Amino acid sequence: MQSDELKALQAPLKDTYRTAPERALITLTASGELDAQEISCRVDTGRALVDAGLHPATGGTGMLACSGDLLLQALVACAGVTLRAVAVALALPVRGGQVRAEGDLDVRGTLGVSKDAPVGFRAIRLRFDLDSDATPDQIATLEKLTERYCVVLQTLRVPPTVTVQTAA
Repeated sequence: MQSDELKALQAPLKDTYRTAPERALITLTASGELDAQEISCRVDTGRALVDAGLHPATGGTGMLACSGDLLLQALVACAGVTLRAVAVALALPVRGGQVRAEGDLDVRGTLGVSKDAPVGFRAIRLRFDLDSDATPDQIATLEKLTERYCVVLQTLRVPPTVTVQTAA
């Protein structure tokens, strides 16, 4: 896709959202089914079903997707799409590349072994290795705008209010 094609595609949407901001508010959903036998949850991604379970460090077999891996994969997906969209919009020469996320997790927290160990990632690192002839200034702009507009990255940085409800 070229810059003018992306701008033409998004222009009517942006105009609508400027004049009717309430139309920009959308609700995304995700759902899963708990397995009655195994410690797992089948998540419907809209494209495929993903069976999530315990990481081997917490007693899993390694045969099921780990939710921590899924979180990092969502970050990679969002950051990669955002970077490509920004590169196209600015007509920056990015032929391809790699996106990688890694996170440090102390599993003592989620296993209840130590109250001092947090439940969740202590640190996450996101890295782009690009095949590009862009200048250093262009790369800096690309990184800055990707960070600004990546939904998953911004959600991790500025967590939303999350409510939990259980019905039996």
